[in-house]
Amino acid sequence: MTRFSLDGRTALVTGASRGIGAAIAEVLDDQGATVMLSGRDGDALQAVARRLRRPTDPLVADLANEGEVRDLAVRALERGPIDILVNNAGVGIRMDSTDLDAIIIDAMHAVNVRGPLLLTTALLPSMIDRGSGSIINISSISGVRGTPRRSAYAASKGAVDAMTRSLAMEFGPAGIRVNAVAPGAVTTDMWERNRAIPGVIESIESQTALRRWGTPHDIADVVAFLASDAARYVTGQTIEVDGGMASTLDLFGGAV
Repeated sequence: MTRFSLDGRTALVTGASRGIGAAIAEVLDDQGATVMLSGRDGDALQAVARRLRRPTDPLVADLANEGEVRDLAVRALERGPIDILVNNAGVGIRMDSTDLDAIIIDAMHAVNVRGPLLLTTALLPSMIDRGSGSIINISSISGVRGTPRRSAYAASKGAVDAMTRSLAMEFGPAGIRVNAVAPGAVTTDMWERNRAIPGVIESIESQTALRRWGTPHDIADVVAFLASDAARYVTGQTIEVDGGMASTLDLFGGAV
């Protein structure tokens, strides 16, 4: 199990106050990493920090604000080199594409694309100096499969996948790996309202080969693998963690 261990490494996880981000922080901590938590809600971050085995002082930052992103990088590096960066923070919206406007689109891209890219580029020099690093971007099934009423969100996650491939090629020679994880339908706050609509839970399950919704820890375990030496020859990939949703099709709805 040594190849899966993260002992002695430091990770920064954005959007770590709840859901997938909190689960990622917990799993990385379980695997031996010292985890820095970032998000907009300081109280929620403190609650996550109390569940970790290793002490950590949360770093409150809004990735929609360019100045706060750069300040986050400075504050994180003041505490030591970052071995693992998980760009998890993101916002999503489900609405008719004809109702979108520039303000909505720009706000989504600021958090989902610009913020992670600015944070990554701010931390890359220290990784280059050490000749190692693992960057994991949290994408979405919406970036790889057409999802209705999510064109702006899908565009931002498609950009994350493209960014991942480009960074992997550019910084692979420096020993830095860059991958993305694309969750399917996961029981998080983002899905809470839609799950309350009659039939939605069953419809999603019928489109998923494993016939169940994902959990935040389903995603977190794959992130931990990508952060570890077990994934030492994996880079430039978008790994779909979706119960088979993006790559399978049940034409008979489970009838056969």
